[in-house]
Amino acid sequence: MRKFLFLFALLFCSCTNTNAKVVVGAEQTEKYLPQLEGKRVAVLANHTAMVGEQHLVDMLVAQGVNLVGIVSPEHGFRGTADAGEKVASSVDSRTGVPIWSLYSAKGRNLTDEQMSSFDVMVVDMQDVGLRFYTYYITMLDVIGRCADCERKVIVLDRPNPNGMYVDGPILDMRYKSGVGALPIPVVHGLTMGEIATMAIGEGWCKKADVEVVTCKGYTHQSRYIVPIAPSPNLKSQHAIYLYPSTCLFEGTACSLGRGTDAPFEMYGHPQMTGCNYSFTPRSVAGAKNPPLKDQLCYGVDLRDIDDEKIIAEGFNLEYVIDAYRRTNLGEEFFTRFFELLVGVDYIRPMIMEGKTASQIRSRWQPELENYKLLRRKYLLYEE
Repeated sequence: MRKFLFLFALLFCSCTNTNAKVVVGAEQTEKYLPQLEGKRVAVLANHTAMVGEQHLVDMLVAQGVNLVGIVSPEHGFRGTADAGEKVASSVDSRTGVPIWSLYSAKGRNLTDEQMSSFDVMVVDMQDVGLRFYTYYITMLDVIGRCADCERKVIVLDRPNPNGMYVDGPILDMRYKSGVGALPIPVVHGLTMGEIATMAIGEGWCKKADVEVVTCKGYTHQSRYIVPIAPSPNLKSQHAIYLYPSTCLFEGTACSLGRGTDAPFEMYGHPQMTGCNYSFTPRSVAGAKNPPLKDQLCYGVDLRDIDDEKIIAEGFNLEYVIDAYRRTNLGEEFFTRFFELLVGVDYIRPMIMEGKTASQIRSRWQPELENYKLLRRKYLLYEE
């Protein structure tokens, strides 16, 4: 695992010093450790909760904090499980602290017994700023439980690597699901601390005692390079930038490259025509049964697109439109999951009617402008 993190850090940071002046919330121990003295503490965290070279859990135990439980989100505490894979509760081998999995077969809420065992919940996870990325949903669920039981929550904030813009349709709450919990756009432009503040402020989440330890040296125009892969199939910064647009292939008959060395950086299907690129998804760690496993897919490789071009184009429907036209699958191209990802019912029919990406974009633009105004009320960092 340590070798993997080292290689990942080299891949992400070798060509930039973007992060040099950013101090994440977890590193500002003087702001939260005093509040944990004499308290029973639980943490909602995963493998990304690093304090320098040390994991938050190890650091808290070393500091003598009475750590009674680790709450783990999707992909598990170690961040190695497949998307949506059930992960059983267990015990952290290094510290002996119980791990309470919210992606186990027993449900996704903390039990009354678990809630009664702690006084303060500390949250620390690296998010990527997308409505369908589940870490913020897990955080809000935990905040809701803490509100019910009058437990304090301390969010150790981290930068949003897609926080420099806001784009996409606002979720129609008829499509609220495990991949979309709030009436926000696909690319919401908020950190975890900001989204917690907004959810409480707008009444989307139960009002709890939540404190955010903000990052130093970060603005929403920072190009923050995440030092650790936040989930098994987001293997590069380039994939994180493409993720808002290529994740939509999860709701189609196509592959987005799960089971290859560059998931979310390509798309394809055995019936795609006019392609000069091909790939074959295989069963690999983090993608044990990828879509179109062992089938030769013809498609498009997105790895050479410039990062700044991806950011400038924003939430881009052109990839899905291209695949829809070239596979010639008609209605069979889409699954019901597509609506859960885009969050509205008009994008699928507009694609099938032959509308362009810019024509579809104009449909969500008025609501998006209203959201941008709302968002400004809750920003903890400069735009």
